[in-house]
Amino acid sequence: MPIQIGQKRESDFSDPLGLLSDCHRRIEHFLAVLIRVCDGTKGGSLDPEQRVALEKALAYFRDAAPKHTADEEESLFPRLHATVFDQPDSLMTSLVCLEQEHEVAARDHQVVDELGLRWLNEGALAGRDSQALSEALARLNELYSLHIEIEDRELFPLAARLLGPDELAAVGREMAGRRGIKK
Repeated sequence: MPIQIGQKRESDFSDPLGLLSDCHRRIEHFLAVLIRVCDGTKGGSLDPEQRVALEKALAYFRDAAPKHTADEEESLFPRLHATVFDQPDSLMTSLVCLEQEHEVAARDHQVVDELGLRWLNEGALAGRDSQALSEALARLNELYSLHIEIEDRELFPLAARLLGPDELAAVGREMAGRRGIKK
């Protein structure tokens, strides 16, 4: 992403928790794009700008977002699970809940991707498909609003306290590896 004056610089793999939080901002951005395009057209014809926006948002959720989920479920959460023996039961409950929400989100993302691709290929969506897309986006918006808040405000700060520098560095290396980057 280009650097913009006045904005926080994006984190890198040396700060995996910051990078995960930065990814949340992209999730929020691309979800808002999808909602805006869907609400603005109700499944009708897309102008060139809307078409590009829809393509980019769908591609983000198809390609980048699953890596984010894997970063959490395969790298961060297992390390946090390993610390729960001396943590409150609420941490284990939160981790299980967040993992379940990832599964729910994945189902809605599948619906959004299928209907979005149909929209791009056919030029418009039938009324029931447009409604299904709108409903899936509304569910995702509701789920992510709380899910992201819990991770950003509670889980990531807790992880920063519980995980040592070596563990966090390993999380960063694993994240880089998922993206084909040697670290």
